[in-house]
Amino acid sequence: MRHYPSDSPKAAARVIALALLADGAIDPSELATLSNRRTLDRLGLSEGDFDAVIHALCEDLMLFSHRAAAGHLEIGREALRDMLAELHHPELRKRLLDTVLAIVSADGELSGGEAALIACAADCWGIDAFSAFGIDALPQGTVATMPAGNASLSPRAATAGIC
Repeated sequence: MRHYPSDSPKAAARVIALALLADGAIDPSELATLSNRRTLDRLGLSEGDFDAVIHALCEDLMLFSHRAAAGHLEIGREALRDMLAELHHPELRKRLLDTVLAIVSADGELSGGEAALIACAADCWGIDAFSAFGIDALPQGTVATMPAGNASLSPRAATAGIC
């Protein structure tokens, strides 16, 4: 995978691009979230700059990932960690993870790749998403249930995807 300078707009944009691609397709609701949050403006990137980052990421994925049985490309954990390691500033990391959470939740579904990206970023960056974003966890031993159709995470998908 190509390298970007530490904490650069392109390094941050690649994480956003990973969030957009983590479920295998870019959903219009994810793009709307990106636009509504003015993420590119905040990073100092034009749409053309961001498109170039996505294009470069796709090129890298074609070269450095492997194709799963279902035809999806999977990034190894170390490659993903290397990309995430280009971001050092704690506040930038927290803002990026917040943006990733907003993007992956925009379509109302959480794929295995999206869950893997969130978990890997939080782990790599040492962010406790529960406390950092005010997420209330269920008491230990409580089982959460979700209505059918709200998540696309299967036992296999939890190990597949980008991390």
